[in-house]
Amino acid sequence: MMKKMNVESFNLDHTKVAAPFVRLAGTKVGKNGDEILKYDIRFKQPNKEHMEMPGLHSLEHLMAENIRNHTDQVVDLSPMGCQTGFYLSVINHDNFEEILDILEKTLQDVLQATEVPACNEVQCGWAASHSLEGAKEIAAEMLAKKDEWRQIYKEEA
Repeated sequence: MMKKMNVESFNLDHTKVAAPFVRLAGTKVGKNGDEILKYDIRFKQPNKEHMEMPGLHSLEHLMAENIRNHTDQVVDLSPMGCQTGFYLSVINHDNFEEILDILEKTLQDVLQATEVPACNEVQCGWAASHSLEGAKEIAAEMLAKKDEWRQIYKEEA
């Protein structure tokens, strides 16, 4: 048995999950009752595959910009350092089916994009590391498997 860690995802057995998936990874309630929900949007199978950085970086820009066209409840969208997915934090939005719909619409936006937003030295800290084509490939792969998004764990044999 592994020691319980402070970071929720460190307590997730990454050998048992089956990407792609979307899962509620945690909730926090503020002193005024507002609820922050954090979703784990896993694009790639942990320790087996990962997103290449230029595509991931562009996907981050495209998703972070476009997801806010579908809801005003986004707090943050952040890539995972392991390059297998993103964390989406929302405020007072606990409808999982709506989150999946927002994600689908956002990924469709990526497929329609003709440029990466804020892909310049003024607005981005590493503007040379982008790939619109890479972002579109990652988005298309995720969308092609949207029927799998609700299943987090591998089926037991």
